[in-house]
Amino acid sequence: MGKLTLQDIKIFPLIKVSTVGGDILHGLKKTDSGFDGFGEAYFSQIHKGSIKAWKQHKLMTMNLIVPIGTIRFVFFLNGEYREEKIGTNNYARVVVPPGIWFGFQGIESTDNLLLNIASIPHDPTEAIRLPLENITYSWGAL
Repeated sequence: MGKLTLQDIKIFPLIKVSTVGGDILHGLKKTDSGFDGFGEAYFSQIHKGSIKAWKQHKLMTMNLIVPIGTIRFVFFLNGEYREEKIGTNNYARVVVPPGIWFGFQGIESTDNLLLNIASIPHDPTEAIRLPLENITYSWGAL
């Protein structure tokens, strides 16, 4: 594999199927591009305006899906930033390889919901964390 870049983050639109009583929201199949094994799935709730940053996984590939609300993701690598907004109106899966710094912000609902389908189980020693102010980024107005 060559040098890691922000272009290694992949976005895959997901299918919503409208049904009486509520939609069906597709997530991930083991045959989907970007699937790198299954370790665990977990949800993270983030309130509107709140920011959770900065974190870098050393081994984990993340498959990020926002089934409720909208979340702004900011990715940082080698002095460059990439921003993606996914959620109810832009339903997609973001595949993030290990080695990229990221943070996220709730931007729509009172409680935005993030699902990470991770390639490995949670290991507190596997990720590196930095305080928000250690990577300068203008999160801007909502």
